Amino acid sequence: MTTIVFAGGGTGGHIFPGLAIVDELRKAPDIAVAWIGSSRGMDRSLVEAHGVPFYGIPSGKLRRYFSLENLIDLFRIVGGFFFAVAALLKLKPAVLFSKGGFVSVPPCMAARLLGIPVITHECDVTPGLATRINARFAASVFVSFEETGRYLPIRHGRKIQVTGNPVRPGFYSASAERGRGFLGVGPDSLPILFVQGGSLGARQINALVAESIDLLCERFIVVHQTGAKNVDQVTYPKRDELRERYKPYPFIGSEMPDVLAAADLVLARSGANTLWECAVTGTPMVLIPLSGSGTRGDQVDNARYFVERGAAVMLTGSEASRDSLIGVLDRIRAPGGTLGEMAANAAALAGANPAKTIASALLAAAGLGSQGEANDHRSL
Repeated sequence: MTTIVFAGGGTGGHIFPGLAIVDELRKAPDIAVAWIGSSRGMDRSLVEAHGVPFYGIPSGKLRRYFSLENLIDLFRIVGGFFFAVAALLKLKPAVLFSKGGFVSVPPCMAARLLGIPVITHECDVTPGLATRINARFAASVFVSFEETGRYLPIRHGRKIQVTGNPVRPGFYSASAERGRGFLGVGPDSLPILFVQGGSLGARQINALVAESIDLLCERFIVVHQTGAKNVDQVTYPKRDELRERYKPYPFIGSEMPDVLAAADLVLARSGANTLWECAVTGTPMVLIPLSGSGTRGDQVDNARYFVERGAAVMLTGSEASRDSLIGVLDRIRAPGGTLGEMAANAAALAGANPAKTIASALLAAAGLGSQGEANDHRSL
């Protein structure tokens, strides 16, 4: 039995792509998979729900600015390193795969110390600090966007390979018909606008929908994932005849691929998972990226990539207003508008199946299988 260990977490954006790769590895014989993630937060519940053994380690945030918390987190990172060493000595993996997040750094360091090959993946256009550190220990650095290589040191150039971002298998077999059935929407209804407030919610988007709800429901069936912590932001249309056109959900789970396939348009943030899931289902997007001093700007960069390729429209800052949103939606859906073209452009970006490509590469790094599929990506 050959073991492959995954490391990463902190957000679903680091975990769900890794689980998509796990699903592909499970198709190979005699492969065991385990995961090292944060002992705090959502990591354990998401991974164990997928049937993957989980090893929790202390984790500290990697900050680029001065904070007294840095001192405390330094001890957590050191503790995480020793916990990771112990886990890897027990598991004896053939390769360690890092999906990013600050919790992935100690396992990558530990793997390097123990002589275990490391492969890391960056999902955003601009690499985070964890990826910049992990790249020093990695034999290969997989990226979702060709542009990402420009932000990493030249010495890593030969390591960098463009694979795209892994997407869970269910999105490749998504059914618009099943999605409409789940929503209770007939095939002859108004177009569907799917608002992704996020699994934990995006209050700016939710507030914008509440402000615009009557105008939106005049034009669309509005399916609104508010986020479980933001159900207080649900605002129904004031006009009775529009109320049935508004369908709020705290969270959409296994039905998400089908709902996304049924949607004619998505309004969302621009995390890498959302973007690539929409690409797989061929769903055009209106994006309101997280921006400002509290972010490194990765969502703006991600959104810009899809905007420049005609798959999305972006609203930032003061543009993210009710009037601007309605104006953009009217322009897109008007006769002769760009909705169909945007859908085709989104689908064209999906390309091959990155989860299969990366799984094949991990098997090759572990000394298993053919190099054929593993080399089905582009080096920079």
